[in-house]
Amino acid sequence: MSDLPERVERLILGGRRRYDRREIHHRSGVSPDRTLRLWRAMGFADVADDERVFTRADLDALDQLEQLRRAGLVPADVQVAVIRSIAVAMSGLADWQVNGLYRTNPDVSPDRPEELLQALRAVLTSLERLQSYVWRRQLVAAARRFRTVRVGDPGTRVMVVGSADLVGFTRATRRLSPTELVELVELFHGLVAEVAAEHDGRVVKTIGDGVQFVADTPEPAAGLALDLLDRAISSRLPELRIGMATGPVLPRFGDVYGSVVHTAGRLTTEARPGRVLVDHDTAAALAGDPRFTLRMRRAVTMPGYPRLQSWGLRRAAGAGP
Repeated sequence: MSDLPERVERLILGGRRRYDRREIHHRSGVSPDRTLRLWRAMGFADVADDERVFTRADLDALDQLEQLRRAGLVPADVQVAVIRSIAVAMSGLADWQVNGLYRTNPDVSPDRPEELLQALRAVLTSLERLQSYVWRRQLVAAARRFRTVRVGDPGTRVMVVGSADLVGFTRATRRLSPTELVELVELFHGLVAEVAAEHDGRVVKTIGDGVQFVADTPEPAAGLALDLLDRAISSRLPELRIGMATGPVLPRFGDVYGSVVHTAGRLTTEARPGRVLVDHDTAAALAGDPRFTLRMRRAVTMPGYPRLQSWGLRRAAGAGP
């Protein structure tokens, strides 16, 4: 049983650790400086030049990067950013999967190594296929969004950015157990993802008690936000507060950047529990839509920005969800 961790690692990595940094350089032709930056981009600590930590799979990954570079799809100057973006997503996914496997398979014991390895082989195969399927589906959806989205300045898109957070989350952390807190956050994140999908939106990122989402136009974004408030109540979640703003954003590696992102976040902070605040452009796009009512609120002060006028968004009487 003493060699079980090594056998598990070889199974996951697809082979033994056999190369040090110098050998990786000689075999791949990729400079040590660049391989170091790529390694760090994955979130791993530096290793000594003579430490054998790399496998054949590491060489294959470098070869794939070189093929993408030669094809002009992933130029050398963005490779680190690409790897970092993938690593951030994969790190969280891997942590969740390992924790889930331990929780849901308590009977798989290290005392029965062959049984454990057999179960792990099956899990790895299924997870790889499932992850590839989801990724390909997301590629299709991303391509569809790219074809239909409104284009602003070069590289930017006009989108609605929304931010939602749980009211009283800090208090909840003091009265809930760690397990209960995780369940609360997972319920919240899952609810936002579900409602966003129903309104052709998507979740950009989740940070504890906050979720950032985007939509192509204000109308579905408004329905998304209001349905989210209603569904949070029916799911017995704490009240939410939501801010939304419309404008040009720069999409990059799954995230979005621009002043409109900060505006949405500030509006969320200013919103009262159970309410939605929107900016001028969002309100203007929704004006006259019989499904919604808008009420001008007090201006919001943002450091470094002009005073921000805000509108409260509600569902019109009789315009049920």
